[in-house]
Amino acid sequence: MQVAVVVPVFDQEAWLPAALQSLQRQSFTDWECVVVADGSPGDTATAAAAALEDPRVTIVEDPVNRGLGAALNRGLDLTSAPLVTYLPADDVMHTEHLSSLVAALEGDPAAPLAVTGLRHDTDRLSVGRIADEPLQLVQVMHRRTPDRWIERDELTTDDLDRMLWDRLLAAGSPTSTGRVTATWTSHPDQRHRRMREPWGGINPYRSRYSVPGPLRFHSTVGHLHDEVEHYRRFRDRPRVPRAADGLRILLVGELAHNPDRVLTLAERGHELYGLWTDGPHWFNTVGPVPFGHVTEVPRDGWQDAVRDLAPDVIYGLLNWQAVPFVHSVLTADLGIPFVWHFKEGPWFSRQHGHWPMLVDLHTRSDGVIYSSPELRDWFHATVPASTAVPSRVVDGDLPKAEWLLGEQSPRISERDGQLHTVIAGRPMGPPPEVVEVLARHDVHLHVYSEKGHAQMRDWVSDVRRVAPHHLHLHPQVDQEDWVSEFSQYDAGWLHDVRSTNGGDLHAATWGDLNYPARIGTYAAAGIPMIQRDSAGSVVASERLIRELDLGFTWREPADLLRSLRDGDRLDQLRKSVWSQRDQFTFDAYAEQIVSFLRTRRPS
Repeated sequence: MQVAVVVPVFDQEAWLPAALQSLQRQSFTDWECVVVADGSPGDTATAAAAALEDPRVTIVEDPVNRGLGAALNRGLDLTSAPLVTYLPADDVMHTEHLSSLVAALEGDPAAPLAVTGLRHDTDRLSVGRIADEPLQLVQVMHRRTPDRWIERDELTTDDLDRMLWDRLLAAGSPTSTGRVTATWTSHPDQRHRRMREPWGGINPYRSRYSVPGPLRFHSTVGHLHDEVEHYRRFRDRPRVPRAADGLRILLVGELAHNPDRVLTLAERGHELYGLWTDGPHWFNTVGPVPFGHVTEVPRDGWQDAVRDLAPDVIYGLLNWQAVPFVHSVLTADLGIPFVWHFKEGPWFSRQHGHWPMLVDLHTRSDGVIYSSPELRDWFHATVPASTAVPSRVVDGDLPKAEWLLGEQSPRISERDGQLHTVIAGRPMGPPPEVVEVLARHDVHLHVYSEKGHAQMRDWVSDVRRVAPHHLHLHPQVDQEDWVSEFSQYDAGWLHDVRSTNGGDLHAATWGDLNYPARIGTYAAAGIPMIQRDSAGSVVASERLIRELDLGFTWREPADLLRSLRDGDRLDQLRKSVWSQRDQFTFDAYAEQIVSFLRTRRPS
């Protein structure tokens, strides 16, 4: 055989017959094909049955998903033809696809691979690489070499160039057919769609492919998540035995930005179990958790598994994306006390049709924990029946105190005499025109977030245009470097939200009631916080800043300049934030939460 065709399959059996039929209809016939079912939940053999009657087609079914790289390498190992190409189960080849690629390689003996064009996005054509995409599997044929695809245990990425193509192209330039000979399909369940923020990401990927361990994950629109190293310290610690009065806590839903905070409960002698939503967004951390010490409850047949486990309490968490599944656990009537802890998003629940479920969670739970007093008051006004449910107020997404590491760094402004502000995460403001005014007075803005750079591309472009020398983009910083990195700055921006509720809770918005997660980040580093002045309105973060003396508010750029230039006041604020930073850790409230969970137990 001259050409090997590797067909990776995961939960795409509905697409597979068309893909294999398109292969069998090729004008070029000297090929071998192996279908690699990579732990697919579907019946791949039945979907491929007609094609398997062709002796050129074989199938291998691995019981556990090991990732795309491993599946492709399995196909390489099971074939021997000197030329290799790929056919994802949801793509199709046009009749002359193989023949044109073989001809291109034969016409350029020095080329390590040949590229063909694609039809994509219904009716668009790309003669070569699709804009802003790596070369796709279906459009490449390469000469067989000892090189192998990067596998999941080394790195998980949607960048196929990084996974193999770049190493092949180190040997020479590609050749091209100059024709469109295949169709590349785009749909929500594709691997790269499940990997890219904001709708994909590390947690949608983890959930989709049931990844059992920590990941080194780097999408083309995000930063490197090295869970292997980041959480090693926690995984390597021995499990704390259950205390005599320790609770058996079933965590249900998702754990958001600071998931390792729940280890604070395990360290106090409580047993933790996890039952996770299967519809997370990128920041909704789900299990198996990468830091260990949480026993997984199987998603299939979870009702019987929970009854057998008989936990002392079910602790439902946290953001709107988890509402449907957490609600299903609440309404299963398992006879187990149920506490709901809500962080943000009642408006999103309304938009996505979850509102009746969210009302149930706030009225039928045995207890509710709200993330801010303002959020509690809003629910009490909007869902009056919720006032009858016992409640507490604790921000649901605080970091673990263990990350308050090291000493503060010297400030950049002490070196260059200019002022430097920072945004930790996606830039939710300030407006470009404000940045422009500040830049004219040598106030710099530093943004830490690769995915923020991509998701807020228009904002970045506008700010670069008006303040080209005062916008600085940096990679994401993990918790262990929060103190040393962010303490360099004179102040940190919270979300720039203009509130117009005028004190009316019914007119309040998400930005009015939510505590931005970056409050904990800035508190850890001991830097003052910049908050929009919405005096007269109900704004949770503004009240917090004023009450605890954590930063300053502003209405006009002139207000900002005055505050940033007031060195004595900034020094006072730095000391205030640094002295209170323990209040912005989960550890500070762990005993309160346990006490609340404990009082929900049956008498």
